[in-house]
Amino acid sequence: MSSRNNLQSLFSSEEIETAVKRLAAEITKDYQDKNPLVIGILKGSFIFLADLVRLLDFPLEIEFVRLSSYGRGRTTAGKLNVVQGLHSDIRGRDVLVIEDIVDTGQSVSFLMDYLLKKKPASLRLCVLTDKPSRRQVEVSVDYLGFTVPDRFLVGYGLDFDEKYRNLPDICALREE
Repeated sequence: MSSRNNLQSLFSSEEIETAVKRLAAEITKDYQDKNPLVIGILKGSFIFLADLVRLLDFPLEIEFVRLSSYGRGRTTAGKLNVVQGLHSDIRGRDVLVIEDIVDTGQSVSFLMDYLLKKKPASLRLCVLTDKPSRRQVEVSVDYLGFTVPDRFLVGYGLDFDEKYRNLPDICALREE
């Protein structure tokens, strides 16, 4: 599955850039004087996070966590694994979690519950893409880029079997 013929562009790099700028403006309004800890969920959020934080003109710190819920393929493996946990104490901190996609909601819900137990001053979620049609666990998204159809997405950090993350657009894999 290496051919780009298997891909259908859903959001161009220009549309993504516009959404990231909009999200940055919303976040700046809410966090201007707070020095938040921004937590990116690896691996998928790294491109989105990098573009987003460069537009935030206030003090912040960045940390990453890595969760794994997918095996090889298009569907969730159903079991969540924490591959890399937090290194910072978040008690009393304003925390903003950055995620590439919310699908079933299992992983993000797990992480948000985990973080809430550490007693941050505030905890919000910024998501580039949301696929509510697949939701199994309710998730509250504070900042949203795009609502997307029930398709398997790749590009701009999203992958299929570790491929396609580097595409500038967000694309859907065509059904085989």
